[in-house]
Amino acid sequence: MRHSFTVALERYGYEMRAAADGLTGLEHFRDEPFDLLILDVMLPGLDGIGLCRRVRETSLVPVLMMSARGDGLDVVAGLEAGADDYVVKPVDTYVLVARIRSLLRRATYAPAPVPGQAPDGPPPSAQEVLVFGDLVIDTAGMEVSLAGSPVALTPTELKLLLEFAAHPGVVLERHTLLRDVWEYGWDGDSRVVDLCVQRLRRKLGREWIETVRGFGYKFRR
Repeated sequence: MRHSFTVALERYGYEMRAAADGLTGLEHFRDEPFDLLILDVMLPGLDGIGLCRRVRETSLVPVLMMSARGDGLDVVAGLEAGADDYVVKPVDTYVLVARIRSLLRRATYAPAPVPGQAPDGPPPSAQEVLVFGDLVIDTAGMEVSLAGSPVALTPTELKLLLEFAAHPGVVLERHTLLRDVWEYGWDGDSRVVDLCVQRLRRKLGREWIETVRGFGYKFRR
């Protein structure tokens, strides 16, 4: 399975580095830079969930979790460990590639420049810096601070926060967030939204994102 995925993704132009177990994968991660990690939950030695936790101790690199079970246990554990998305095996190559492309776009996401301003122009304007009490979001520098201290967010967490901040006081449904943040062109699993919101709340505080039961979430003004 590992070999077949490696060959299939190399055909799409990706440079792959495979590992047979979690500890070897961790060594590769520490020795080389990676744009994205695909972790199988059932890796021997150090499983994918444990490996994801170790990665998140030092890195915000996008992580796609792969599970052979669809009962939710691995899904929730992987997302809570810091994964950005997941797929359930068996998975078609085109679906896997679509998820990879979406994650890579999030990792390089940048908002549209202010009209008339050169890329290397003046410092961010007030429109580029969103202030909500002691929460400050620099949309140009893609940086977030809370009470003056920087907050480290994964690309997915940051894009989700930017989506909320662009619509303060507006209820955003889960399927809308799946479309605009995760770029799902089909019905996706809303658990990825719920778990990412939980991670944001742990980093920012629960008061920023309100659950609107039966609908979705709302970012408080």
